[in-house]
Amino acid sequence: MRSNGRSSNQLRPMNLTVDVNKYAEGSVYIEMGDTKVLCTATVEEKVPPFLKGQGKGWVTAEYSMLPRATHSRNQREAARGKLTGRTMEIQRLIGRALRSVVNLHALGERTITLDCDVIQADGARGRLQLRVLSWR
Repeated sequence: MRSNGRSSNQLRPMNLTVDVNKYAEGSVYIEMGDTKVLCTATVEEKVPPFLKGQGKGWVTAEYSMLPRATHSRNQREAARGKLTGRTMEIQRLIGRALRSVVNLHALGERTITLDCDVIQADGARGRLQLRVLSWR
């Protein structure tokens, strides 16, 4: 049993609000426990250079945490000029998970970029985003 009363194998309740960004091709606001994440999807009519002319698309992800998403403020990674290894690995994990379930040939020569921004962090953010990707 955890200190908050949840059993060790019990997931936090999750709430999803879809279409929260009117400019994005798709968006979702996720709350799972006290973790809050905004994910938006952008579709572009282009692919990375290594895929040009192959007739298939690409799916990628970007991930970041707002400076005050945790107990103390963290400087934005963009202000530091480089991503941490943890951020790069979370981005890769989300991108790989998406590419494993998307038919890249059916996508055509388009790129879908999923932007995941952690507004408030309280737990396993990467797992939360992967859980959302498997929703529906």
